[in-house]
Amino acid sequence: MICVSFKRNVAYDINHQTSEIPGLTSYPKRVNRMIVFVFGLPGTGKSFFASRLAKIIDASYLNSDKLRKELFAKRTYSYDEKKEVYDTMLSKAKEAIAISQNLVLDATFHKKETRDKFMKQLSDLDEVFYIEIHSAESTIKERLKKSRPYSEADFEVYKLIRQQWEPFNKPHLVLESTNNNIEEMLLKAARYLGWKNDTGTDK
Repeated sequence: MICVSFKRNVAYDINHQTSEIPGLTSYPKRVNRMIVFVFGLPGTGKSFFASRLAKIIDASYLNSDKLRKELFAKRTYSYDEKKEVYDTMLSKAKEAIAISQNLVLDATFHKKETRDKFMKQLSDLDEVFYIEIHSAESTIKERLKKSRPYSEADFEVYKLIRQQWEPFNKPHLVLESTNNNIEEMLLKAARYLGWKNDTGTDK
């Protein structure tokens, strides 16, 4: 079990399966809705990280691979397929925002065109954060050999998206994922998003 400690000695069990995080009310209430983009290449561990981050910050969670499985019986990762997945994700993001939910968006977001479309249509929000996940290619290769809940991307898909990758030039947090540092990643993300750790500081 991995635990992340928060202000007022709150502990969050990563294996907790509901969106109700005990003690989260100890955090200052945010006036504005918060959207967190978590992006990176397949196999970097972004979904493992993003799903846990969503629980910590009491946010709705949208995963592009899950949407792809819901939309397509046979997945090809074609341009048109990706476009429909992102369009659906954007529509669902707007639904969450309309009812004042915090939101974590989990996808590769590897094309500037896609990122710009989301930013333009969600530009009325004051609190939008961007977290890019990296990992060593050797680690990625091993991860992509294993079955995952929603993603079917293999190493060939990884190489294709890596070739198509367009760098993100706005200020953002970059996290390096290994096979045993999820707690460190979550703590760094929490500080980036403005929460305090159990020492009462953001350090």
